Amino acid sequence: MAERRPIATRDTHWARALAARIAATGLTANAISLAGAVFAALAGAAFWLADGPHRRAWLVVAAVGIQLRLLCNMLDGMVAVEHGRATPTGALYNDVPDRVADTVILVGAGYAAVGIEWGPGLGWACAVMAMLTAFVRVLGGSLGTPQYFFGPQSKSQRMAVLTAAALAAAMVPSAATAGRIVTFALVVVLVGSAITAVRRLRRIAADLERRDA
Repeated sequence: MAERRPIATRDTHWARALAARIAATGLTANAISLAGAVFAALAGAAFWLADGPHRRAWLVVAAVGIQLRLLCNMLDGMVAVEHGRATPTGALYNDVPDRVADTVILVGAGYAAVGIEWGPGLGWACAVMAMLTAFVRVLGGSLGTPQYFFGPQSKSQRMAVLTAAALAAAMVPSAATAGRIVTFALVVVLVGSAITAVRRLRRIAADLERRDA
């Protein structure tokens, strides 16, 4: 079984109860993983639509979509592991939709950087860097080291930054100010993701050197 991302919320009563209710419906863990990608697509589209009328409403939708995506990311593992619904293809369903989800959210956020000419490019750069952090994590696992989920910009941390930015941008009256808030969040994600990739590579390299010493 693939290593699991540490999630403190997984041990709460409401999370266990919700996972049990979902498992009782017969919904598979793979279907929950796909649902997470759908919510991510909703968030990405909402960010893109925020560069237009009803900006505040779309930014709130983006924040909600991000959180629903994370909820699905937690529940799919709980249904698979705690309720015995793991499948041979579960690792694929767990990881591939996540990469799609990160991309559509981060790219969409780039288009929400209203008034920033290089906002879309920044969103794409964040998506590439997020992909790199995941690649390094999985590469370490393929080489026999633990899969490291630490940050400072792991998936959950990236999504926390974007959720906070979306809600903050929804509260300001000026579209230009909202665009600057989203831009700042993307810069944090980009720089933090680069640091995350380097930290994970250094830890993996240290593990490999100790193993072969």
